[in-house]
Amino acid sequence: MAPYIVRRLFQLIPVLFGVSIIVFLMLHLTPGDPADLIAGMEATDEDVANIRRALRLDDPLHLQYLEFVKRSLVGDFGVSFRTQRPVVEEISYRYGNTLLLGAVAICFALVVGLITGIVSAIKSHSVFDNVAMLVSLLGVSMPTFFLGFILIMVFSLELGWLPMGGKDSWQSVILPAVALGASTMAIISRMMRSSLMDVLDKDYVRTARAKGVRERGVVFVHALRNAMIPVVTVTGLEFGYMLGGAVIVESVFAWPGIGRLIVQSILARDFPVVQASVLMLAVTFVAVNLMTDLMYGLFNPKIRQK
Repeated sequence: MAPYIVRRLFQLIPVLFGVSIIVFLMLHLTPGDPADLIAGMEATDEDVANIRRALRLDDPLHLQYLEFVKRSLVGDFGVSFRTQRPVVEEISYRYGNTLLLGAVAICFALVVGLITGIVSAIKSHSVFDNVAMLVSLLGVSMPTFFLGFILIMVFSLELGWLPMGGKDSWQSVILPAVALGASTMAIISRMMRSSLMDVLDKDYVRTARAKGVRERGVVFVHALRNAMIPVVTVTGLEFGYMLGGAVIVESVFAWPGIGRLIVQSILARDFPVVQASVLMLAVTFVAVNLMTDLMYGLFNPKIRQK
């Protein structure tokens, strides 16, 4: 297992290198002079020159990139243009909130998706299966922001069970987590159903049944382990997409996460915060995919030998 982990870690180096270049060029690919954009419309030529000097925009591009990488490795992303606070302080609290929202959303998606997928596979073409697949289709097709508005109207305005937004109590995370995880739940449910149905038709499963193994043992001991392999891959990818796509849910529910911070920083032209936030999300996505590969290797030992 150790050589497999080492190989996967080395494969991340070019990915992180590409991510750092893209994030670094965000400031320089913006139309116009970055110093003019940061200074604003009423700034004088002297103000623009001071900003360019402070950000070392007069240095060659490769030196600016090396400085950016060196500071990023020690967690120094500069100071926010909007609040004049260190960028790390700006994003640390918001980043934790986004991770919390993503963790609750993926737990909801896994629990509901796996249960409905397993039951649908066991009772294929039943009423439960047809209803579950219809709900899954709706979950995949419905836009996240639209589902968020529906949840607010039903559970906050009509029933008054849950808060509309913010982060005032543990109940505040329920609605945004459901809205964020609904699509992933539908994908996991459909993937679990199709994968388990395929495994249940394998010869070794028929052999287990012929030996008198109970159906519960056939499903949970012999079939589920192999059926989980594609589900693990999809779950890892979806969790990474969740963190990147949380900006919509965080805006709808006024959730104080890093996605909402990115939107506010873009509108305020707060480039250091945008760069650091995007870099954090990209690194998290890469880390989640690494964990997914490792779990994939646990479920399928043949992968570790490649």
